Amino acid sequence: MALYTSYFSFVRKVPEEFLISIAGYAPDGFMGARYRKLAPKRDWWKEWHDKKLPNEWYVGKYNETVLGVLNPQNVLQELGDNMILLCWESPEKFCHRHLVAEWLKKSGVMVLELNELQRDKFINKSL
Repeated sequence: MALYTSYFSFVRKVPEEFLISIAGYAPDGFMGARYRKLAPKRDWWKEWHDKKLPNEWYVGKYNETVLGVLNPQNVLQELGDNMILLCWESPEKFCHRHLVAEWLKKSGVMVLELNELQRDKFINKSL
């Protein structure tokens, strides 16, 4: 099984059948699937964001309230194979999708940040 992670603006031309938003909300017009179980919780996300709390605080809250209550095998079953998990931040920025990727890797899943070559294969459906 393999999964990919990326951000909304990078996958504009990828067919929606491969896209899963794991963000609290998706851009207007987003037609891919939504998997809100992996989205940060709005109340503590807003606190972290507005008070400019450290990323370690965010990681603790995310692990406690999201990943800590999920079973990775169940999540993998629900997500499917060769899907792209999406949120808002570009790869070099702090983002919960990186936490999700590490969590899934611990379950033996290959999770890669989508690059241009891989994106083009999705666009051309030549997986």
